[in-house]
Amino acid sequence: MADLVFSSEQKKRIKAAIEEAELNTSGEIRVHLEDHCKTDNVLDRAAQMFDQLNMHKTDTRNGVLIYMAVKENKFAIIGDSGINEKVENDFWDITKEKMLGHFKTGDLTKGLVEGIICTGARLKEHFPYLKADKNELSDDISFGKN
Repeated sequence: MADLVFSSEQKKRIKAAIEEAELNTSGEIRVHLEDHCKTDNVLDRAAQMFDQLNMHKTDTRNGVLIYMAVKENKFAIIGDSGINEKVENDFWDITKEKMLGHFKTGDLTKGLVEGIICTGARLKEHFPYLKADKNELSDDISFGKN
């Protein structure tokens, strides 16, 4: 199962990266991991999980989901409508490339951590951290049941 691929220390590193990244932005970042993608298209599955995790319920529609089907080596980054209205079409390409470089060497944790930190930094321009910002979504990794 996807939750067994990562040690408790690695899970802590991923969660800490989410917490750190969210200090740069009012955006909300989540990571969802499962063994297998349950659809033919990884973006479709990421969109399903985005909805299932209620990520569309943030005040400014600025949630981001990093989805990964661990055993199939598939991943996607999907942002909510508030983000998509403000950023260019290739906004996620830089982040994906950074992650992919680590994934190709088998370092899933480092790839996720760098992707999360990069996401926070890139969202900062459009969604800066606000003093009154509240954490609207859990920083915990969610795991699919395959």
